[in-house]
Amino acid sequence: MTVTGVSVGRPLEAPPARRFRLTLPILLAGVAALVVLLSIARVVTGANDITSGGTVSAALGLAVPIGLAGLGGLWSERSGVVNIGLEGMMILGTWFGAWGSLQFHSPWAGVIAGAIGGALGGAIHALATVTFGVDHIIAGVAINIVGLGFTQYLSKLFFDGMPGGGAKQSPGLPHMPTLSVPGIGEPLRTLEARHWFLLSDFAGVLRGITQDVSSFTILAILLVPLSFYALWRTAFGLRVRACGERPGAAESLGVNVYLYKWIAVLISGALAGLGGAFLSIVAAGIYRDGQTGGRGYIGLAAMIFGNWRPGGLAGGAVLFGYTDALQLRQGGTSVHALLLVVAMLLAAVAVYQLVRQRRNTAALITAIGAIVVFAVFAVTDTVPEQFTSFTPHLTTLLVLSLASQRLRMPAADGIPYRRGQTI
Repeated sequence: MTVTGVSVGRPLEAPPARRFRLTLPILLAGVAALVVLLSIARVVTGANDITSGGTVSAALGLAVPIGLAGLGGLWSERSGVVNIGLEGMMILGTWFGAWGSLQFHSPWAGVIAGAIGGALGGAIHALATVTFGVDHIIAGVAINIVGLGFTQYLSKLFFDGMPGGGAKQSPGLPHMPTLSVPGIGEPLRTLEARHWFLLSDFAGVLRGITQDVSSFTILAILLVPLSFYALWRTAFGLRVRACGERPGAAESLGVNVYLYKWIAVLISGALAGLGGAFLSIVAAGIYRDGQTGGRGYIGLAAMIFGNWRPGGLAGGAVLFGYTDALQLRQGGTSVHALLLVVAMLLAAVAVYQLVRQRRNTAALITAIGAIVVFAVFAVTDTVPEQFTSFTPHLTTLLVLSLASQRLRMPAADGIPYRRGQTI
């Protein structure tokens, strides 16, 4: 029975909630707002290095290996294979990148060799997890251990006895070329040196991303949209993601699940190997034992922070790279100024939660956090050096704890799959 054409037998359904979409204008507006907050903190504290071109350039360089490791984790986990072995694959990439550069007297040969070395670790991980069904965490931890021991053996075998080399390091490596946007370097440097509110800060950011940028860095940046296109805009990417969501359904439609998992894990290892090669070829210009410093794990955290998406992953990598760069540029003073930025961000989030989301309890908790951070900023003049070195790792823990409730991993991620299963 209906009245004026409206059914009374069923309750009206609420309209679906609008899903937030990160578009380019929103992204640019967010970056501009963040620069404004950093500019305010710089003027208040006098920590001029928080927006300097040197800090931005260092942050970009430190973000690249984290981002490449995170991209590697993204490819693997989108296919349903958890890759804890990113650290070991990066370690292989550092050694093979250095060896390839020395062997063929070219940094680009080292880039290719680093990718192959990481892919070798990926092949071992795929053999263990995809083919033999070994627990993904156990296989990844084993790769981290084997990668470290294997490269130490190779260093003694190849680098020991070389001029400038040794059992734990290689000789100096060929230099990777850099690129700059011509004609704007000196004007931006002059404007940055005036320390004007906002204008000098934007000048510092632009100088950091346009001057003396490594060719390898540009390649790494291009891999982010390329990975997005491959995974979300191609039939190949759809099959890879289907293997990570519903492998049984994918197999019923004719997808060779084993093959696509193998390919994804190989790509994962190659990307992690590229991150390791960047550390030895570009960041240091030499291979050293223990060079990765846990960046494979931070890359994994950046991937989780980005909700298994390339854009969010890149943002997480930049965040961790920036906090790491601050300890190199007026460490204690810069990190102290960052506390004011964090307090302002938390206050803005509290207002958003209260006004737009109507989440009074969450807004209260966030506001209390803002007050606590501001109080720490107000009663201190600097941050101890021991704390500044721990800042990137602390940032990792805080970001993951705050973002954990809004994350969604692939449905079949980490679940061993055998042909014929219905998951």
